[in-house]
Amino acid sequence: MIGSLQCVVLDCPDVMELATFYQGLLGGEINRPDPQWAVNDAWATLHDASGAPVLAFQGVADHRPPVWGAPEQQFHLDVRVEDLEAAHHAVLALGAWQLDDGGADRAWRIYADPAGHPFCLVRHSARQLY
Repeated sequence: MIGSLQCVVLDCPDVMELATFYQGLLGGEINRPDPQWAVNDAWATLHDASGAPVLAFQGVADHRPPVWGAPEQQFHLDVRVEDLEAAHHAVLALGAWQLDDGGADRAWRIYADPAGHPFCLVRHSARQLY
């Protein structure tokens, strides 16, 4: 092993807007005092109570969001939920928009966060995700 995952960093135009969105989606504490992180107007963190790697937000003035399905898309987040329909309405209320509903029988739906990063809500009981 060479190292361990410390955090996932998402570029965005407004770090607090995106940190607040993900706090609403995942819970956790924004900019928790931690000697590892220097937070400011261009950098915010979200610490999950479970001890998962930190989700960080880096301000980029000319941020261009990825395009879902385009060849240059590099990654997306999967978020496990108990109730897919309830989670759908909750993320829309937080400022996400739906990219693909996948139909009634599919166990996941695809969204974009307020900065345009794709993420999926995945029904917890799904056995075959993709």
